[in-house]
Order: sequence, then C-alpha cells, then structure tokens
Amino acid sequence: MPADGSLRVLALDGIPEVRPGDDLAALIGDALDRTAGALPLAADDVVVVTQKVVSKAEGAVVDLTKVTPRPEAVDFATRFDRDPRQIEVVLREARRVVRMAHGVLITETRHGFVCANGGVDASNVGPASGNVVTLLPTDPDASARRLREALRARFATDVPVIVSDSFGRPWRWGITDVAIGVSGLEPLDDLRGVPDADGRVMHATVRALADELAAAAELALGKTAGRPVALVRGAAFTRGETPIRDTLIPHEMDLFP
Repeated sequence: MPADGSLRVLALDGIPEVRPGDDLAALIGDALDRTAGALPLAADDVVVVTQKVVSKAEGAVVDLTKVTPRPEAVDFATRFDRDPRQIEVVLREARRVVRMAHGVLITETRHGFVCANGGVDASNVGPASGNVVTLLPTDPDASARRLREALRARFATDVPVIVSDSFGRPWRWGITDVAIGVSGLEPLDDLRGVPDADGRVMHATVRALADELAAAAELALGKTAGRPVALVRGAAFTRGETPIRDTLIPHEMDLFP
C-alpha cells in the first residue's frame, strides 16, 4: 500500500459490447493500453471484471424467446409483475429455492451463492435487451484464472483478477458488488489472533478483502456507463489461490437457514 494510504481505481476505457466468443482478455489488454496511467502494471494492482462481460464472452446467455415457463413461474410473475420466462430460468439454475415471496426470489446457485434471482440478470445485456438474460459463469474462479494468465502473458506482470457481481444484503436496502471469482489473491484477510491498535487480540475479525476490492471498483464503474473493468491500485493483499467457495459459510453454520 502507498505510504500515504491512498487507493486508486481506474475504470478502463473503450471496451466494446462483448458478445459470445469474444476474446475478453484481449479486449481488457487493449483497454489497459489506452487508459491513461494504467501501464505499466504494478505489483499491487488488481483487475476487477464484472460478471456480465465474462458471462457474455463465455456464452452464458439465455434467449428468453425459447423459454417456456412452468405454471409456478407464471403464477409468481403474474402476481408480482415479473417476466415469467426469467423466473423459469432462475428456477432452472437453482440448487434450491431459499425464499420465494413478496416478488423476491432468493435461491442458492450451483456455485453455493445465495442471492436474488440466482444471478440471472436482464440488465446491460446488449441489443437484445428484453429477450435475453445472462447466467453466472460456470466456474468464476476458472474465468478469473484464464484472464489472469492471458494478461500475464501479454504484460509480463502477474496481476490478480476478481470477477465481481452485484448482490443484495440481508436486512439492508441496496446492492453492492462482491467477488464471485478470484485468482491470484487470498479473498479473505484473517486477522484472528492479531492484536488491534490497542493491543487487544482479535478473535472474530476476518476481512472480506476480495469483496471490498470489488465494491471499490464498482464505485468507479457504475451501472450505466458501459465500463465493465477496473484496475484497483494500491491495495494491500496476500497472494494465493484460495477458491471463492472457501468464503461461503457452510450450511451447518448458517444461523438463518
């Protein structure tokens, strides 16, 4: 971390509409080339890539015109002014339905994430908006790893990569970006056993470092500017290869199953 404690976030310029099959790593590399101040990459840089462009590039896209919703999806959508086709896709993608009430559909995804709509998203999907939704990447950690390897080959610098998505939070309004995939850094900063500023040993503090970096990046990216990738510079992190699933609380420890 810089001596002055500063953190800088650069939204990368000029990434075009991403389509299935696009070389996302090349698009990010080109954006790094053209973004003032981004290069050369530094040892404390982290690249944060939004899930939407990863899903598009990997073809994790569903054409709603080809979806026939089940009666349960039609009933829920009718009562709460939702698209029954999208509800059907959410149900298909769910490992389990956690809650389906008040127009809100909370599911557990195949990855183990518990989130609204199972990560199925109809926003910022491109020209086919209204008839297309994106799914979460099949393996977001692997997606992050492939991008990291390609950027390392191009720029000769090993920069960690985070794949981010927007999640709601229990008991609070609003969404924030969190990490759903990571490669090259430890997603958690475990401070248990470390003295605090007063010398008291901490017993429960585990910082959600990858989530914090994802949220910082989102402040620069926004939701409507068409900027899906950011470079976060100046963060202190530990390099490592712990998968994102290790940040998920096991069911047996869940206080609100």
